[in-house]
Amino acid sequence: MNRESARTRVLLAAPVYPRSFWSFHETNRLIGTRTLVPPLGLITVAALLPSKWDLRLADLNIRPLTEGDWSWADMVLISAMLVQREGMLALIAEAKRRGKTVVVGGPYPTSSPDEVLAAGCDFLIEGEGEDAIPLFIKARAEGRTGGRFSCAAKPDLTASPIPRFDLLDLPSYSCLTIQTSRGCPFDCEFCDVINLYGRKLRHKDPGQVLAEFEAIHRLGWRGDVFIADDNFIGDKAFARALLHEWIPWMERRAKPFAFITQASLNLSQDNDLIDLMTAANFGFVFVGVESPDAEVLERSHKRPNLRTPLAESLRNINRNGLNVIASFVIGLDGERPGAGERIAAFVESTGIPVATLNILQIMPNTALWERLKREGRLRDFSTGDTTLPALNYVPDRPESEILGEYVALWDRLYAPDRYYERAHRYILEMRPTRRALGMAGAAAPSKGIDAKAAAKGHNRGYLAALWRLFWRRAVFSLGAARFWSLSIDVFRKNPSRLKRYFILCAMGENLFPLREIVREHAARGAWPAATRRTDSTG
Repeated sequence: MNRESARTRVLLAAPVYPRSFWSFHETNRLIGTRTLVPPLGLITVAALLPSKWDLRLADLNIRPLTEGDWSWADMVLISAMLVQREGMLALIAEAKRRGKTVVVGGPYPTSSPDEVLAAGCDFLIEGEGEDAIPLFIKARAEGRTGGRFSCAAKPDLTASPIPRFDLLDLPSYSCLTIQTSRGCPFDCEFCDVINLYGRKLRHKDPGQVLAEFEAIHRLGWRGDVFIADDNFIGDKAFARALLHEWIPWMERRAKPFAFITQASLNLSQDNDLIDLMTAANFGFVFVGVESPDAEVLERSHKRPNLRTPLAESLRNINRNGLNVIASFVIGLDGERPGAGERIAAFVESTGIPVATLNILQIMPNTALWERLKREGRLRDFSTGDTTLPALNYVPDRPESEILGEYVALWDRLYAPDRYYERAHRYILEMRPTRRALGMAGAAAPSKGIDAKAAAKGHNRGYLAALWRLFWRRAVFSLGAARFWSLSIDVFRKNPSRLKRYFILCAMGENLFPLREIVREHAARGAWPAATRRTDSTG
């Protein structure tokens, strides 16, 4: 009998993420959710599986697996990134102990397939699923009990299905995730995007993207959506074409979503594109700054950041209505002593409130990985955790110096009073919202839009989160007076951005505890005296 003639019960398992900058643990608590984003890879794979298979999603960032999950499943399908490695290996071991068929894919298994196969995985999916999953399904239909499936060519995303958003427990997530393209045209030495997805951008048709918007809208989602492209503006012509269709869709539905994405710094030189993004309701953009030192950027092939003055580029994005989340890395080759101080001074001068602070982790199969391997500088472990890592390579300056500067950087930038001061300056430099500008120009409201319904949709959990934030910072805090003073000043000088200011304040709630965790980690690891706390502002 064809083994697929009976229904196959597939448990789609997402391993736990360790706590890091991107956990947004405290934001989730303020909003009343359990984790930040869903496993987009798994629900995309789910849409590629046969309709006769029964599917159950188990996101371990929301809940642990139960005996009921294990007894129900015939097959366990796992997708993981490097930072989820330990959780992935534990899932494989437990599934095999219970006699389940194990299928594994995702970025880390693609980069390190031998480890996954050695752990006991039956079927390994390498690369992107759109082309490889059909090969796996065919092998199962033929009765095969194991195999390794990949396609040399990158898949055409116009054939990619709408992810199975219906499998998600929507109230458990702070933000949903959608992808419109894959790949990045740049070749940063430390980045693994081009190894996994290529330098040639591939993208979905605008109609596909809007169909995904419709899908989550029908399910009742209102709120934040992360556009998980490797570089949203990697193909500017495509981004413009997409946004021109995106904007009217949003306006017809009273702007039910607020968007966040990743983009290269050359966005700063294109005010028209920034304007389209803010019209589409983008609020935040993640930008890889990496270092204020030109020689470090040149050596790392981060050349787009050398074309225009960094500080002015970041200010231009902010002035035109987009909040920048800026990424910085300590430990890159060519870095001079005092890199941490220079990063801190740069962040303070630009006023950027939210900066991701990372110690370099060498990712498998990147150009940097290959170079350090040739130089004999790789160590025999890799965690993917850039918040609390040990260095997985031999740096070109003293390790204790790098670690000391890293901890001192966290200590300086995420003292609450300094953070709120930056957020205050940052918001005051941002132009008012479109609505405020329209009201100033006596613009008539758009017809057919239920403003009350839109506000209710956008404020999913916002009022409750705001109340909890006030309780923490405006009542039970030594800095309550300063918090109130800055908030009132924003209300007076840029009132249309007051909500954005409070969102930034709430984001700080994730970073203040991480500052303490980084310091404690340093103390346990007997890191150098330079890591001692450098202020008394708590």
